[in-house]
Amino acid sequence: MTTPVPRAGRFGNPEQVAEYVLTTSAKLANDRYHGVGIPYVKFGRKILYSWDAVDAYLEESTVNTTKETA
Repeated sequence: MTTPVPRAGRFGNPEQVAEYVLTTSAKLANDRYHGVGIPYVKFGRKILYSWDAVDAYLEESTVNTTKETA
């Protein structure tokens, strides 16, 4: 079992968010480049993700299957 990512403050940097959503910071950067993925804030050269936006994105991306089990 992995250790949970600490979520101190309202915002996380790409490395923290990547660890939290089980991806890489390069994937987040690629998503930003293509205009998709988790909403972010650009403050100067710094990229920040609101933890509320991360949670909302994950909630919106949840897939519920309607297939019945045998």
